[in-house]
Amino acid sequence: MVKHKHMDLPIEGMHCASCVLSVNKTFGKIEGVEEVDADLSANKLHITVDTKKISYEQMEKLVRNLGFELHTDEMTIRIQGMHCASCTMNVENFLIRLDGIFDVKADLTSQSAKIRYDSSKVTLDEIEKVIDSLGFELLGVEGQTEIDEEAIYQKDLKEKRNRIIVGLIFSAILMVLMFSGWDPLMGITESIKQATGIDISSMGLLSLIVSIAPFLYVSLPILKAGGNGLAHKNLNMDVMYSMGIMVAYVSSILGTFHIVLDHSFMFYDSAVMLPSFLMIGRYLEARAKKRTSDSIRELIGLQPTVATAIELDENNEIKSQKEVSIADIVIGDLLLVKPGDKIPVDGDVVGGESYVDESMINGEPIPKVKKDGEEVFAGTINQDGVLYIKAQKIGKETVLSNIIRLVEKAQSSRPPVQKFANTIVSYFIPVILTIAIVVFLIWYFVLGETLLFSLTCLISILVVACPCALGLATPTAVTVGVGRAAEFGILIKNGDTLENAGQIDVAAFDKTGTITEGKPEVDDIITYGISDEELIALAASVEQNSNHPIAKAIVNKSKEMNIALDSTDGFENVTGKGLKANLNGSEVLAGNLALMKSNDINVSDEAIDKYHELESLSKTIIFLAKDKAVKGILSLSDKIKSNSKRTIEELHKMGVETYMLTGDNESTALNVAREVGIDNVRAGVLPENKLSIVKETQANNTKKVLFVGDGINDAPALTQADIGVAMGNGTDIAMESGDIVVMEGDLENVVAAVQFSKKVMRRIKENIFWAFAYNSILIPVAAGVLYPAFGITFEPALAGLAMAMSSVTVITLSLMLKRYVPEIKKERNKIN
Repeated sequence: MVKHKHMDLPIEGMHCASCVLSVNKTFGKIEGVEEVDADLSANKLHITVDTKKISYEQMEKLVRNLGFELHTDEMTIRIQGMHCASCTMNVENFLIRLDGIFDVKADLTSQSAKIRYDSSKVTLDEIEKVIDSLGFELLGVEGQTEIDEEAIYQKDLKEKRNRIIVGLIFSAILMVLMFSGWDPLMGITESIKQATGIDISSMGLLSLIVSIAPFLYVSLPILKAGGNGLAHKNLNMDVMYSMGIMVAYVSSILGTFHIVLDHSFMFYDSAVMLPSFLMIGRYLEARAKKRTSDSIRELIGLQPTVATAIELDENNEIKSQKEVSIADIVIGDLLLVKPGDKIPVDGDVVGGESYVDESMINGEPIPKVKKDGEEVFAGTINQDGVLYIKAQKIGKETVLSNIIRLVEKAQSSRPPVQKFANTIVSYFIPVILTIAIVVFLIWYFVLGETLLFSLTCLISILVVACPCALGLATPTAVTVGVGRAAEFGILIKNGDTLENAGQIDVAAFDKTGTITEGKPEVDDIITYGISDEELIALAASVEQNSNHPIAKAIVNKSKEMNIALDSTDGFENVTGKGLKANLNGSEVLAGNLALMKSNDINVSDEAIDKYHELESLSKTIIFLAKDKAVKGILSLSDKIKSNSKRTIEELHKMGVETYMLTGDNESTALNVAREVGIDNVRAGVLPENKLSIVKETQANNTKKVLFVGDGINDAPALTQADIGVAMGNGTDIAMESGDIVVMEGDLENVVAAVQFSKKVMRRIKENIFWAFAYNSILIPVAAGVLYPAFGITFEPALAGLAMAMSSVTVITLSLMLKRYVPEIKKERNKIN
């Protein structure tokens, strides 16, 4: 990678000299920043950095923490031909050299590269030239170019399969020739020797004639890639493979004609078999890597392509309908969704009733009933009834599109552990080349072994050693793990989050809408001289004029009881106390005790006692008075979510300390905390004060804090926390607020996200272990350490097969994550 990089980053939000000073001062203290100059007039951050010490993400975070934003262009390009860790590193290292490119993240699993850049300074043509020069092919830009991935994948598999078949067939033919003793060219080579004195091996000449075409056909992709690596002065795995293959083949040719080497140097079968086994490895890798991205392809496949648009008459009967493309739908269109069809857009039900399978959005297998006024989401499946829906969100604005975008972004991100693997890969190839040469010199010049044996060791080391498995260890596990989490309604946004979520010490929760449902409901109806229905009618008729959550709860109660409401006039909202209105000539008051007292309403001792009883239970109490007389009391409460207690219990089992931060009164907060088992409570806290409490809890970076909130009011605390979890409910999801988004507000998924983090990180470490284990065991064997004691050598062709299996092992371990079910989900299934 370019060590020092100058960038002109577009920055937004600076409006005065103090802003400039703040940016310059902050960046001036950061290790890796060589020069910095924030330019207010041009809205640019001119900065020179050591790219090995500070990343683009770190710079972006610093700018955001200062209250500004970096607004760079962004695109994801699809690349064909990357097959190992050094390939992705080459793409990153060479593209970052272009002026105007700020960050490159190449992903081996998805065969893509995400680029942050300035479109006024660098063009796609310049990027394509770099990609081509590296020996890869730029397929196009995601979202701008139609890429038939399946056709490309099948073509690539077919080419690899054909090379494998040709290579194995001719390897077998060459082996049969060598062991059969059949030698039709004996006479010709003998005549040449007598006439010219040139000693040609007749078997070698026959093998050369038989092997030359299949050797070139099978080896060409590897040799071409190796040549590109050398041309760019870049040692990669293809250079090593090319060296191994060419040493074997050229040695065979020299041995055939007795030039320097004698006739014992016959590697023709190995020279053809070796690239064949390498190709087998790449074939298996290609198939396995495709499976790692199945989750995102399945999500994309949920998006319908057509819909049925309708027009209704005055009786809500369909007067016309036609099939339209999804791209032609606009907000407000009415759509017909038949049983078994996918819902095409996010919208509201305006007619019909049916069960809808939303498992692909929230991970819940039980369908939900949808009727008038209910929200539905694109990609979900209508089950058994006809629905009329009104489009509210279309295209990229739908919940499903947001999920796909987040999952794609997360799958291409890298947890910090990847830096370790990248560091190893950068030193790996020079070290292996050195080992191979030293081993050759020791065997031949020091220990006096034959040139044939020494060359065999050199070739085997070059072929068996491969950082591919190491390069695949992290991205394959991240891709599968993030995709699997999305199936449970858990959207993990980036690699840092994936790694850190399993290391939390403290979990802090907002109360309303997080621990509780966030929707007050009427609990108690106490009447004085009228029926329950009359009291609800009285209250709801007044409350229907308000948008307050309590008012909505009372109106909803009237709907449940099928009570008709009367219209009111003279409506007044008395701040902090309640409502007043005239209803059929009578004055009606609905509010707290203070409203009754300020309007000289006599409240009986019986009603006061009931008030205190309900208040002790942390309920919200509404008095109803008509014509100066109290007619009844309604109590409301925000019910605790059914799985809140279980969530807290599971966190305690993990050794995680729990907090609840709420703006509610202390009595209510303590009651809720006591019921669910939360350790610490901070009540009467404003949203902006939660930020300082999270900072205090982090205790100078000694504790990792996870904060769970609604993703809107709690944005400062979510940002400050080491892991911010935004609770989502359908279209209310604040996609950009947290590091993790939990769909449908399922609190258990907070624990499940932590469990996913632990599982994926454990799998990454297992992958890295096996990648090292293969090399640690097989490189010494290839070097001949077992030869003196046991006479065991490692043939180059077998070395190639072993190398391939290391990558396949790592990918297979990652694929096992597709079946992972978080422990909290397993336990719930047992309970159910």
